[in-house]
Parts: sequence; C-alpha cells; structure tokens
Amino acid sequence: MSKPEGTERGGQSNSDNGEEKDWAAVKALFDNAKTTKKPRPPKPSNAVTIAVSSRTLFNMVKERKVFEEEGLERYVAHQLELEDQPFTPGVSFPFVKALMNVNARLRELYPDSEELFDIVLMTNNHAQVGVRLINSINYYDLTIERFCMTGGESPIGYLKAYMTNLYLSKDSKKVQEAIEEGIAAATMFACDSENELSDTQLRVAFDGDAVLFSDESEIIVKEHGLDTFFRHEKEFENKPLAQGPLKCFLEALGKLQRKFYAKNQRNSCPIRTYLVTARSAASAGARVLKTLRSWGLEVDEALFLAGAPKGPLLQKIRPHIFFDDQMFHIEGAQELGTIAAHVPYGIGQKYHKGKCIDTSDAEKNEKI
Repeated sequence: MSKPEGTERGGQSNSDNGEEKDWAAVKALFDNAKTTKKPRPPKPSNAVTIAVSSRTLFNMVKERKVFEEEGLERYVAHQLELEDQPFTPGVSFPFVKALMNVNARLRELYPDSEELFDIVLMTNNHAQVGVRLINSINYYDLTIERFCMTGGESPIGYLKAYMTNLYLSKDSKKVQEAIEEGIAAATMFACDSENELSDTQLRVAFDGDAVLFSDESEIIVKEHGLDTFFRHEKEFENKPLAQGPLKCFLEALGKLQRKFYAKNQRNSCPIRTYLVTARSAASAGARVLKTLRSWGLEVDEALFLAGAPKGPLLQKIRPHIFFDDQMFHIEGAQELGTIAAHVPYGIGQKYHKGKCIDTSDAEKNEKI
C-alpha cells in the first residue's frame, strides 16, 4: 500500500494543517528532550511502516497453549504473573533488528529525515498484556513506539490507518484479509535451527510470480504446461506483468536504497534485495527483468533456478526474510535454516508440489 502524495501548500485542508501542527509539536517535544535515548518516531506518511504481530516478534508458543487449553481469563492472568519476565525472541525478531540497523545508518546520513522504517506492534492481545510486551521491547532495546492492541478483535482494519507497507503475522487468515485489502502481507514460519544472519545488512529475498508479480503467467504453467508458458513469455516479453502483492514493499525498499546511493554508498548499502525464482532465465527471464525496469525498480541479485530447489541458494544468501507463494518452497527454505514467509495469493494456493489439492484439505492443514 503506497503512501498518499503530499498536498501542495495552497491546497492543504484545515485537517492537513492541523496534522502538520501536531507533528511539529511532537518533533519539538523530542528535540527538546535532550536526555532521551529513543529516536523520535517518523511521521507515518513519510515512513515505511512494518506491522508485526506479537507472536512473530516474540516466541509466545507456551502462552498460546495456555490460551487454547485454559481460556482467555487464565491466559491474561498468566501474562500478568510473568509481567516482569521478557519473552524470548520470535521469528521476525532478526528482521526487526535489521530494520533498526538501517534506520541508524539513515539517521547518520540524514539527521532530519523521516524517510525511515517505522515498526508497529499489531496484536489482538488485550491491553492487560501490554505491560509485558512493553517490558520485553525495552529489555531488548527495540525501537517500537506504536502499538495496536485490539482486545480480541481483528487488527486488519487498523492496518490502513497505520499506513502499513508490510504486515507480518502467524495467522494465515489475517494475512489473507490484509492482502484482499491491498496490503502487502505474509505468514511467517520459524525454523528449528536458523542460519547466522548479517548484523550490518538487511537482506530480503522475493519469489517472482504471485509475489512481486501477479499470477497470470503461473496460471498458464499450471493449466497448459511449460511449453505453452515459454511461448507465452516470449510473445509477451515486452509487456510488463501486472503487479503482485509484495511489489509495493520492494518499491519501499528501493526508495530507501536510493537515499544511500545519493550519498555514493551503493556498495555499502545496508539493504540488499534478491529475486529467487523458479523461472528459467533464457526461456522466461527477460520479461521479469523488463517488468522491473518498467516499474523503475531493481533488485541487487536475480537468481533464475529453472525449477531447482530454492533452499540451497537461500542458505547461501541468508536473508532475514524470504517471501514465496508456494508452501513447498517455504518448507524447503525452512529445512535449511531460512526464515520464510508465505504469501497466500494466486493459483499456487490450489497446488502442492505441482499437484492440485482439495481446498477443504488445505484449510484443514492450516489449522494443524
């Protein structure tokens, strides 16, 4: 979901002027509080907003078990009893730390800029649980000042209000709702053993079809086979693919990358992006690269695997997060220690390992 363009000064409404005054007051408050160690949160319309659920940021498996087996009241009481005990890090924790590192670099180069990552905790937890979440965030020195605790209601309606660029959750239904609302979103999956990740560079890997791009070409593969797909991609090589659900997030990353390039820091940029696709390069790669070019976007590395497993390449890349629309690629990444996020979009949701599956069976598997 892209940010709305700013209004020209002469066309600002009273509400716009009021908002500007409010943000000026917040800025003055932080600027005058010289003793604070926390940086001022950026204005949402300028920021790249990443909303993470509490169950992705922290490991809440035990707490989830209490909720499912003993009910809400016992769950809240359990959280209050352990209020001073921080949660252990969850699957999105390394990603969030990497976002903070990028922000630190941006603030060094652009002290007054608000074009930064803004991390929002988006959870359906009750407010009573908020103190333990706050204590955990402060324990790990995370820069997360914006919370949305909905008390059991779905947080999806708040994502647009927070101007969210990416939503990460462990709840596949909420992720599906977000994508249907036009918000980039993915369901995160943990690994038994994670690869060691870079402390100085945020690495984000994307699948192509049904992630950055629409599933229009994938439909041809599934319904008509590879030969028809290759002919189709050759015929329409110069016609850009339609955008997929994660295109806007790549666009947001590119905006921040260009701020480093403007300071002649392309080679030391703390953001690196990867396209990891099952497409063949010679037979179907040109259309992908030309589509990105037509969008004014680029990736740092493009890997065309021609159907080979993605896991070994991802193990080499060691991304903080890898997005894919097909669960067997997610599973392959997990097996080799890559943090993966499933994008439930497109025709790929009807298939597993190339075979059409019953959608009712797929829904049952999601609940397990």
